[in-house]
Amino acid sequence: MKFKYKCSECGSKYDLDPGLTTCPSCRKSQKKNEPLRGVLEVLLEGSLPASPADRTMALLPVPPEYFPPVPRVTGKLWQPERLRQEMNLPGLFIMDDSSNPTGSFKDRASVLVSAYAKQCGIDRIVLASTGNAGSSMSGIGAAAGQKIVLFLPETAPPAKMIQALQYGATLYKVAGNYDMAYDLSLEYSESRGGMNRNTAWNPMTMEGKKTVSFEIFNQLGDRAPDRVIVPTGDGCILGGVYKGFRDLMQFGLIKKMPRITAVQAEGSKALYRAWKTGSFDNQPSSTIADSISVDIPRNGYTALRYLNDYGGDVITVRDDQILEAQAHLSSRSGLFTEPAGAAAWAGLLKCKEEFSPEETVVVLATGSGLKDTSTALKGIHMPEETIRSIQDIRG
Repeated sequence: MKFKYKCSECGSKYDLDPGLTTCPSCRKSQKKNEPLRGVLEVLLEGSLPASPADRTMALLPVPPEYFPPVPRVTGKLWQPERLRQEMNLPGLFIMDDSSNPTGSFKDRASVLVSAYAKQCGIDRIVLASTGNAGSSMSGIGAAAGQKIVLFLPETAPPAKMIQALQYGATLYKVAGNYDMAYDLSLEYSESRGGMNRNTAWNPMTMEGKKTVSFEIFNQLGDRAPDRVIVPTGDGCILGGVYKGFRDLMQFGLIKKMPRITAVQAEGSKALYRAWKTGSFDNQPSSTIADSISVDIPRNGYTALRYLNDYGGDVITVRDDQILEAQAHLSSRSGLFTEPAGAAAWAGLLKCKEEFSPEETVVVLATGSGLKDTSTALKGIHMPEETIRSIQDIRG
């Protein structure tokens, strides 16, 4: 298999190069406060190996010997029987990424970035994050012996900061939002060196995230679902899901693209507005789902192009619906997901009447709920009184 970069806008092709992030030509038209121009995707040329066991690694642009020594990053498809019966959706599945090494979906991108950095002889990786990508890269980097420099908004959940610091990362709290942290991290890596892992900026991030589509295909018995519901902020997970299924289509393993629904929080819906109007604006965002809270979706143009090309859609959910969905999913399936994953579940609850019982539906649950217990606490009732004996129990 051979790999090249291809610009998602102009179609120009380039050799893989750690110094190349976005398309040099399209980057010239980059404006402030808009998604990245010229996002690069990995183009695959060649044929697949005969053995299905080798398929996933063959579709990735970094050889396995460079991968960090961590357990395999893979999600697990849950078959939630109670929820299937409740919603009359016997083909409902939940892709759970909370069992990954650092507890989130972001390990998919971090592992590939770490491997690519090692292949290129780079030992420092820089990034901005709302929390999960930072703690993920910190943990994967610790296993690989790489130095991680992390920029987080000061409002990031403490659990995610603690996790990153436990892994030994250098952490800078930014007096601003994720978008400010993103820009500062780019400035840092450009002036002080290191590979920048930022979403969409580093082509390996979307390439790593596409593996979720391969695993859905594999765990469904070598078939694609009818629908996939994806929590969406920057649009990189969404782009990765599309890219994975597109690769499977390229090699004839599936015949058509699943219908993909991007779910955004009502307080952070830049992609939704662009999907409706055709253009991006810059409005402040605010939501309890920190992992999908962005003003400027950096992979916005690529994500919007995929949505339009393949008939996807975007819906929004309120914060109170996210909290209700988090508790609903936990109490009926045993899966405790973070607010971003709960946003996807809230999206399913919002549009479930549109689904047919004959359809296979996969919802992405992107990380453990233990990463943000302070938000989860808002959706439950914590006992206020303590007891000393059974007689203290009322009722």
